[in-house]
Formats: sequence, structure tokens, C-alpha cells
Amino acid sequence: MDIKNDSSANQNRTNQESRCGGGAFRVKSNTVLKGSDRRKLKAELSTAFPLLSPEQLSELIPNKEELNVVKVYAHKGDAVTLYVLHKNPLFFELEKRLYPTVYMLWCYPNVLPTFTTWPPVLQKLMGGADLMLPGVVVSSHGLPEVQRGNTCAVTVVSNRAPVAVGTAVISSAEMCSVDMKGRGVSILHTYMDHLWAFGDKSGPPSIPDTDSEGLVANIEKSDEEEELENDVEHEPCPSAAGDQITDPSCPRIEDLSLAEKEDHQGHDEEETNQDKQKSPQELMDALLLQCFLHALKSKVKKADLPLLTSTFLRNHMFSCCPSGKQLDIKKSSYKKLSKFLQTMQQQYKLVQVKELSKGVESIVEVDWKNRELRYLHVPEEADVEEAPVQVERDGEKPYHPPEITTLYSVSARLEPLFLEANKRKGTVLQPSDVRSIITDYVKNNELVDENNKNYVLISPTLCDCLLDKSEYQEVDALKWDDLFSRTLGRMQECYKVEFPGQAPITKKGHIEPIDIAVASRGSNKKVTTIKNLEVYGLDPTDVSVALQRKVQASSVLQPVPGAKDKVLVQIQGNQVQQVGNLLLEHYQIPRKYIQGFEKAPKGGKKKQH
Repeated sequence: MDIKNDSSANQNRTNQESRCGGGAFRVKSNTVLKGSDRRKLKAELSTAFPLLSPEQLSELIPNKEELNVVKVYAHKGDAVTLYVLHKNPLFFELEKRLYPTVYMLWCYPNVLPTFTTWPPVLQKLMGGADLMLPGVVVSSHGLPEVQRGNTCAVTVVSNRAPVAVGTAVISSAEMCSVDMKGRGVSILHTYMDHLWAFGDKSGPPSIPDTDSEGLVANIEKSDEEEELENDVEHEPCPSAAGDQITDPSCPRIEDLSLAEKEDHQGHDEEETNQDKQKSPQELMDALLLQCFLHALKSKVKKADLPLLTSTFLRNHMFSCCPSGKQLDIKKSSYKKLSKFLQTMQQQYKLVQVKELSKGVESIVEVDWKNRELRYLHVPEEADVEEAPVQVERDGEKPYHPPEITTLYSVSARLEPLFLEANKRKGTVLQPSDVRSIITDYVKNNELVDENNKNYVLISPTLCDCLLDKSEYQEVDALKWDDLFSRTLGRMQECYKVEFPGQAPITKKGHIEPIDIAVASRGSNKKVTTIKNLEVYGLDPTDVSVALQRKVQASSVLQPVPGAKDKVLVQIQGNQVQQVGNLLLEHYQIPRKYIQGFEKAPKGGKKKQH
């Protein structure tokens, strides 16, 4: 890249066009980085940025998360390679040299030597200018130690979050010898350029800089500079406990986020009066939001994602409900969890929810930097964890259905296929993990059919593991879906049952559904029986009492022959429809885990016995 010496407006435009992010990109290719290439990239980054720790390198180049290599052509035809993680470019490679983007530096601001300048200068850098030495703010520690050509970052006073990346035009020693005149840093990439726009377009965080934050008050600014700084600078905000990065502005109370309003109201003497004026639905909406934010802030970790929305509700939100209150989505204005999460996604950008499998939604992404979470005060653990168990009518404890997950165990026949991932016989895996391991195996062994990417070539290992003997000479490729279905079909199916606050239980085979049956008891009288309630953590006594109350009929408990610790609930009459509704609506058992609905009476008037 040419180094420009003229700082005129025309030259600024030339600089802007010659930068990596100075003009629109034309994407040439977008591929997922292979395992061997990840190791190579990690070694190159370790050499290029020695201040990155091994842990930080592993976060930037994760083994299992999708890391994309995007090859683009910049405005002037320069070939640029981008390394993209979580939709944000973290590094770019120009002329066989790696540079960090502002997105990466916002996470690790101490990776590069940094020059500080005034906020109005940022506008000029974004317009195409290089950083001139008269605009550099020299702290009490002096200039950073750089040699000519070293990669360096640019920040503005009072904020250590870099806003530009470039290379030093001269060494720091030469900068001092020329009395800080001339060009200091040749800018390659800035906040708000096309490279930044290739990511999620988020703004720079505010990372307090104690060395320079007092300088703003001590300099005499022009009217133009004051107006500009009033747009971009505010009084420093207090950060949430434990947060390293704080929000870049302090809004007025009337502009506060929901979480901040909740925190302010918590200290307001008028809060009690305001709550009295709210309807029960508004109070439940507020409680739902409170439990949602608290669960994201204190319960959910990045490693937990993707997280089933039902698991999030049962295992996290319920446990964050304050003592003396009970969370009930049906009493809120949202009525359904999916509608509430849709609002959190679209209106507040807090989470991203996707349907990873048909009919099953998962939280796939959480914006932990969102101001709703960063300003949230999380109650002490005792406030939520030690809350006494709430008791419903007639002494019945509130029931929360378990989270049931279908799993697969590696069989002896398939063990060779999973050895590359260090998974041996008996290892229990999620279906998504199986797909990921098989996909990595295919790509690492270069088995994708070059002529048709929808097909996978059969290797000797795939042949032994997945093909029948009659197919050995006939099948030389499989479609991706067929490959996955054959793999799962040859694994041992298992299931995991997880109740809120309890250790999960994993068992082999299929989970037994709750069985509703109808039997005759002399003189053409019908009785309805329900069994396998214990599998789902339901107390047969509680179910029996609830049914008596619902249908006004007598019920009894009987031991199940040949089944230890299992009890059968029997109630008079054909009550299949009422039992099903109770299980679906009151206990929230998914319909697929209930069998016997077909035995419900068909239309017509109900017979009286």
C-alpha cells in the first residue's frame, strides 16, 4: 500500500480509496476455516501479536465455533482476506500481513501500541486522513514505543477503545526529534468504514482512560470542537459490578432503558404507589422482564448456547423469581414464552432465537454488552435461590415439567468414525454434536464431492460404519441428510430428563410416555387409568386430587403389576379428554409424551352412569 504525504482534501480521498476499509467490498469467496488452518492462523497471530495470551487466542480462534474466511476485493482492487467470527471481522490480511479490526481491539484494547488524539480528529480520520503528529495527545508516560512500519491503534481521549488501525510512519524516537510535526500513523481501517460495516455495525464501548480523561477539561476548544464533542462525549457512567466495559453515554432518567428504570424505581419512594396503580397483567409483565434479565445476567453462559427456550424458562427464569412471587406467563400480556422472546429479540436486541429443529426454538445468541444487561443490578443469590417453596391451593407444590432431551450413544460399530473427535464407545452426544463431528470428519478428510457438494464420498471408514454388506460395491456416495440419518440410526438412542434445581438423569432407550387408557368394570361402566406419571416427576396423589376436583368423580390409586415404585391412577368414567387437558394445560407436559387421546369419547351426548 502506498504511503501518502499530502494531507489535502484530494489526498484524503486517495488515502480513503487505498485503505482496506476505504471503499465498498466485492466478496470473492466465503468458506469455513478448517481445523489445520485454524492452528496455523493461531500460530501466526501469536507471532504477530505477542501480547495475546493463549486463552485469548483460543477465544479468538475457537475450535468448535464457525470461523469464516472471506476473501474480498477492495475498491482499488487490493485482495484482502477477512477472518470473521460471530458475524464480525476480527482480523484482515493485506499483502500477507495480519491486522486487527476495531471489533477485535474493543475486546482486547491492549494488544497494540496506541496513540491518543482528540475526538474531532476522528472525523478527519474517518474521512480519509492519516494521523498527523500535532494531533497526538502525549500522556504523562510519553509516546508508545514503536518502530517504523509497526502496527498501532488510535484512540480518543478518555476512552481506551481503539477507533482506528494503521502503521507507524516513523519511529517514536523520530517523532520526538521532529518536534511532533508531520505524519505519525498511516491509517488502514477506522470505525465507520466499509470494513466496520461488514460486521454488526456496533459502536465502540467506553473504556475509561485515566491517563487522558482530565485533558479534555484543560484544553481551550473552538466552538466547532465543543459542538462536536458535545455530540460524542458525556460524563463517565458507573459500570455494572464486575463489568470492565461501560456504556459510552449517560442518558437522562427519562431516556433510561427498562433495566435502568427498574433499578431507579427500586430506590424511589414512589415505587410502592406506582405498583399499586398497575394492573395484575402489568405487574406480571414487569416480573417476567426482571426474571428474564436476571437469568441472562447471572445464569446463562456463552458455553450454554444454543439453549432451548423451554430449558431457559424452567431452569433459569423460574429460579430467578424473587421470594414471595410466582412467575406465570399466561397472566402476562404476552401469554406465550415465544411471543415474549420475540419482543426481547426485535425490540430490545437482547437475544437471537432460532428454530434449530422443527417446532423447537433455542436461544442462539445473547448480547451481553446490551445496556439492559450491563446496567442491571442482580440481587444476591439468597434473594432468589433461598426463596421458600411456594404452595398452591390444598397444599399442592407448584410443578414445573422436566426438560427432556433425546441423546445418542456411540456404538462399537461407529467408534472409528468418532475417534478423530476423541469420542469412544458409550459417549453420549446431542444430535447437533453428532452432526458437527460428522461434518468435521468429512471436511477434514476432504470427502465432499467436488462435482456435487450435496454428496459425500464414501471412505473405507464410512463404508464399514454406515453401509450394509449389499451396498459395499454399489454405493460410492451419500447425500448429507442420508449420511446423518444413517449415523443416528446406528447409534444407541438415549434420553436425558432434567428437572429444575436437580441433577439430570440419563437413561438408555426411549422415554415411556404417560399412558391414558379406558377399561370396563362390570355392567358396562368405564374407568380411565393413567400410568407412568412418576417418569415426569408427577406425584400420582396430586394428579388424582386434581382430577377429582376437575371432573367431580371418585379416583383411587393402585400399584402397577410388575413395576416397582409405580402407581396407577384410576378415575370413574371415560375422562380421557379431561385427563389430557389437565396434563397439557396445567402440568404443561408436551403432547408427544402423552398417548391414548384416541380413546376419548367421540361426539354426541355424554352418557350418564
